[in-house]
Amino acid sequence: MPIGRAWSVALVGLDGRLVEVEADLGGGLPGIKLVGLPDAGLREAKDRVRSAIRNSGQHWPEDKLTLGLFPANLPKLGSGYDLAIAVAVLASAGKVPATRLLGTVLLGELALDGRVREIRGVLPGLLAARKAGVKRAIVPSHSLVEAALVDGVEVYGAARLRDVVAWLEGENALARPDPPAEAAPPGVPDLADVIGQPEARWALEVAAAGGHHLLLTGPPGVGKTMLARRLPGLLPMLTAEESLEVTAVHSVYGQLSPTAPLIKVPPFIAPHHSVSEAALIGGGAGIAAPGLVSQAHRGVLFLDEAAEFGAQRLDSLRTALEEGEVRIARARGSVRYPARFQLIMATNPCPCAPPRETDCSCSPTERRRYLSRLSGPLLDRVDLRVRLRPLTAMSRHDGREPESTEVVRKRVLAARDRAAARWSAHGWRTNAEVPGPALHREFALPSGATALLDRSLERGAITARGADRCLRIAWTLADLAETGEPDADHVAAALEFRDRRAA
Repeated sequence: MPIGRAWSVALVGLDGRLVEVEADLGGGLPGIKLVGLPDAGLREAKDRVRSAIRNSGQHWPEDKLTLGLFPANLPKLGSGYDLAIAVAVLASAGKVPATRLLGTVLLGELALDGRVREIRGVLPGLLAARKAGVKRAIVPSHSLVEAALVDGVEVYGAARLRDVVAWLEGENALARPDPPAEAAPPGVPDLADVIGQPEARWALEVAAAGGHHLLLTGPPGVGKTMLARRLPGLLPMLTAEESLEVTAVHSVYGQLSPTAPLIKVPPFIAPHHSVSEAALIGGGAGIAAPGLVSQAHRGVLFLDEAAEFGAQRLDSLRTALEEGEVRIARARGSVRYPARFQLIMATNPCPCAPPRETDCSCSPTERRRYLSRLSGPLLDRVDLRVRLRPLTAMSRHDGREPESTEVVRKRVLAARDRAAARWSAHGWRTNAEVPGPALHREFALPSGATALLDRSLERGAITARGADRCLRIAWTLADLAETGEPDADHVAAALEFRDRRAA
């Protein structure tokens, strides 16, 4: 009998590769052999596919069946190959024509009664298929709206295996996607709710305008968490390219809306301080799964009670903060996950954290030990550090209402537009993304503007990395002030943000 062939996609991280599924009948005693580095979940596909074919009104061949997944040296994970395996078996047995299979990828898990169940990672899988030149795809009906986000690929949705068989025989038409619904804008808390803390509000605006990382230190109840949760409302909507990046990550998690899967708003991720390092960064057996830092890609990662996370988990963020991605190596392969996020940390100044500093019962050693959980190398990567003071009154003595999110957001977007126009030729979107060498060579400031920064370097008050971050903050301050380039006052203000101590 001829060899039946179908195609699917293997995901390694967010990178996909086309997988050719071959089915060969005959040549020995009845049985099934699956080759091509399948994991435990994929090895069970033999039983799922057999039951699904029988319960779809098709005959299961009684000959020896060999199933091969090419490339053979690429690990295959999960149940998303079930539909391709079933179709390859039927094509090998001559039950379905193979004319429509060429140039088509099939994604989906099969239930024992023949239903096609949804799987994770449909969006990145189809993006990889498009890159490989595939023009057509069959996916579970529940994943049809997600699959339709990929332009250039003709997608069809199947509810049952028998529907796919009928389509291959030309007897029916599979479902086509409807236009995706517009997601309701998420409710974002307003910045006007925060009483007082003008310095911290200004730091939050600077962080939003330049994409900078921020540390908020202060006693409980002064508004650290309130401020952090209002940052997403100041950020611009994601571009079309960024939306696909973020949606692809959340597709792997299986967290997309069934009606409006495209994520257009920067995500906000706030893990509990008991989170494991693998859950935060990514990990697991076999091919490592993405962590929460990847969920926060193009958005905000908020670490409340940052000192309680522990030095090891916090320091594991350092590479992601510097490079915007996470690389995880395991015995079965290495994966890359995007992780370009804004880090916002909030911490108390000491373990006892009384409302008033005069009531603190901690010794200087205890305070230093507590704050030393935020290591020097980590803090060196945090651009803005702000100390919040306790409120003295709930009323507003000056009679003025605090600025709302809408008012501040207009200034932030204007500053971001100026930065994007300046860096557009280089592919950078925000000041925080500009590498240090570019700041020193192509966009070097006059010596008079950087004199204070040079003296701080000479005294050892800041590191070279810290100096680069000061320059990025200065550019953001200049953008907010609508000036062409930073002056000495902007550099001094940026250095003041860097010089603040957490204690």
